[in-house]
Amino acid sequence: MEHSHENDCHPTQQSGGYDTVGSIATNVANGFTLVAVGDLIVTRALTKGQHPGFDDLVEILRDADVTFGNMETNIFDIRSFNGSPQAEYGGAYHVSLPELGPDLKAMGFNLVSYANNHTLDWGIEGMRETCRALDQNGIVYAGVGENLAQAGAARFLETPRGRVALVSFATTFTPMSRACDPAGEAPGRPGLNPLRLEESVVVPPAMLANLREVRDALPNYRPDHDDPNRVTLVGGTYKAGEQVGYSYQPDPSDVARILRNVRQGKQFSDFCIVTNHGHEPGNWSKQPPDYEQMFAHQTIDAGADAYIVHGPHQLRGIEIYKGRPILYSAGNFIMDDLRTPVGADMFAAYDKDPRTDTDAEVTLAEMSQGYETDPGFSDPVFYESIIAVSRFEHTQLAELRLYPIELGHSKRFANRGIPRLVTGPQAKAIIERLQKLSKPFGTEITIENDVGVIRLRPGSPL
Repeated sequence: MEHSHENDCHPTQQSGGYDTVGSIATNVANGFTLVAVGDLIVTRALTKGQHPGFDDLVEILRDADVTFGNMETNIFDIRSFNGSPQAEYGGAYHVSLPELGPDLKAMGFNLVSYANNHTLDWGIEGMRETCRALDQNGIVYAGVGENLAQAGAARFLETPRGRVALVSFATTFTPMSRACDPAGEAPGRPGLNPLRLEESVVVPPAMLANLREVRDALPNYRPDHDDPNRVTLVGGTYKAGEQVGYSYQPDPSDVARILRNVRQGKQFSDFCIVTNHGHEPGNWSKQPPDYEQMFAHQTIDAGADAYIVHGPHQLRGIEIYKGRPILYSAGNFIMDDLRTPVGADMFAAYDKDPRTDTDAEVTLAEMSQGYETDPGFSDPVFYESIIAVSRFEHTQLAELRLYPIELGHSKRFANRGIPRLVTGPQAKAIIERLQKLSKPFGTEITIENDVGVIRLRPGSPL
């Protein structure tokens, strides 16, 4: 199809706003479709195998202008790999066979994020090998680079209905994964694009007073600059509030840098996607962290046409803001986690012996026990998700269709994690759960033929 626009000029910004040759409005041709899914935890080529229902699902992926997912693994051949498993890793050492690159392309994926807590499981070498595999197969990726400027920059995909930008960042990452720019004689550091968060625990005022008494009794306490509404104790920060929970404050410099890259990404494209990989406040939570709605709105105000979260491994709500979709978690899409080899540190973390226990047994232990404060993946909720298909008409979001999928929770280890479309009671349960999660955002989802549907009225505000 020929690339046609009512306004074929790209947006440019001048002082005081956008000039008359463009705007921050979506600028794609009629019929533009975006398929968005969550985490791609996949270790092998799947299109060549016999997986019931998988081919039907792949047809949806292939039928879109843009098919997006989060690349939550690394691609290399361990027989020729020059790196090593890192002492800091994102909960597991994710690794995939080289055949995954062409297989993702065969599934229909042409755009992926790569900033997440597994980016540097195998060091800079693993990141670079994965980037090479994606490049070789024509899959555009964002969120990593040889320095912070590269990691934060928008990357672009050309489609017949418009040029698409992707800005990718992570709020959940290992500390050594963070990229930085050069300064003076010091070179830049390869890694991912971060949005650092300052975490606080919200407690009732009486409890905060008790924590202050404990802090004041410590022999090394220095009372300088005491904040009456905040207590720092043994590395944790506590603040007063009505309801116990977690609160997050984004780093202002990271926010400014990301919003600038979003603005520039939209200036050079017709459609800009912003994605965050974040587990906050934890995989157990069905609600997004308290900072995220405001930040998602900021990215859309800066030019984003879609904001997509992945990381919590289960669905969270959907919001439509100024005619743009916000997915607060797209859940898992593939969790075919036959990872091998597994680093020695992971054997030790799960009390396994590499002389007698297998890589699969380590993975099963991690999946059932979880890590840090998360409960693992024994709950079927981690194996139910959606494929979100956004369709645009007259440069506006017209419809968002939500195809329910399940990943074979009850199957044996070697067969689970591969998605298939579902119908009937299971489809209804998945969409009804998403209805409930989306209701606080004012989003109405109807169910039509086992598919969730969000329709925007003509003339909805941009």
